[in-house]
Amino acid sequence: MDIVGAISDALKASFDMFWEVFWPLVLGFALSAAVQAVASHRSMARLVGDDSPRSLSFAALFGVASSSCSYASVALARSIFRKGASFTSAMVFQLASTNLVIELGIILVVLMGWSFAAAEFAGGLIMIVLIALIFRLTLTPKLIDAAHRQAERGAMGRMEGHADMDMSVTGGSLWARLTSTRGFTAISHYFVMDWASVWTDIVLGFLIAGALEAWVPSQFWRDFFLTGNPTWAKIEGPLVGPLVAIVSFVCSVGNVPLAAVLWRGGISFGGVVSFIFADLIVLPVLDIYRRYYGGRVMLYILVTFYATMAIAGYVVELLFGALDIVPTDRRIEVMTHGPSWNYTTVLNIVFLAVAVVLGWRFLSTGGPMMLRMMNQPAEAMEHHDDTTSPHAQHAQEKRGA
Repeated sequence: MDIVGAISDALKASFDMFWEVFWPLVLGFALSAAVQAVASHRSMARLVGDDSPRSLSFAALFGVASSSCSYASVALARSIFRKGASFTSAMVFQLASTNLVIELGIILVVLMGWSFAAAEFAGGLIMIVLIALIFRLTLTPKLIDAAHRQAERGAMGRMEGHADMDMSVTGGSLWARLTSTRGFTAISHYFVMDWASVWTDIVLGFLIAGALEAWVPSQFWRDFFLTGNPTWAKIEGPLVGPLVAIVSFVCSVGNVPLAAVLWRGGISFGGVVSFIFADLIVLPVLDIYRRYYGGRVMLYILVTFYATMAIAGYVVELLFGALDIVPTDRRIEVMTHGPSWNYTTVLNIVFLAVAVVLGWRFLSTGGPMMLRMMNQPAEAMEHHDDTTSPHAQHAQEKRGA
């Protein structure tokens, strides 16, 4: 194989996928930023202090209204756990923030189809119910105490400053908050910082997906996913999907291009959904769990999350099969043709302009300083003395309200 040609084919496949989903990425992150700009998480720990259905519902809603970055989600979950949230609520928050967010649904619809987005949201709700039941039956006070002791040590993870930033706008109607000067600033800051927190995963996801699409023979995927035996393929898929995700090192929305390649290769519907679920147990995130909560609790999270993701994959497969809405077409259109002058190109130009406007607002309102604070410990954020920063201004205005 010609090395230069092989690399060129992989990069072309990566770019073709990125071109197709650029405008959905910008749209998704902009909508997510708008939600975060009007939904404060300051009172989160107080509302999710136990494992009641009410607390878990609030935890899920806060997750929907948060960043889709897996690292920021895990950091914020530890933060609210230290402030009084129950361990179960903290984990439910993580599941919601990485599976029930706007940008993930939009990208799935555009790249893979509506049925995958519907399966992702349905599966996310199923996982929340399952993890609540599993934790109620198996989570011991001893494990919770161990998690608390380790969490209070304040070990560093990733994106802790980003997780602790709350620039949400309060006061007035929803429309007034979104269209105000402060609202525009908050949206721009959330938009750029969300991009900054996940861009490496997005780039890595597209590059790996492009390499797999260009270099791995289709026969390998057919053999690996047992496509010759549909029954065994449905049994294997939800078990193998999370395992592939664990070693992929890609999380957040970056695993969607990989999911598209796996689906085209022959993995079952439940298997590809469980793969997307598993961004919370990739190796870098598992290492953060170890630092946040200790080795035993990390293993407990791994086992319970893996079981939950696999079971949710089976349930989704059975449910969508019963409704006769499991897709049968394994073609991913973006992988069969490159960019052309069509609606995708027009939308990419429009949303590139949106991104530029939000980026300009970010740069002109203290954004670079906020960006430098993204990986600082939460304690450093709380004691930050620069009252000219947007974060400090929002905090002061809220305290004075």
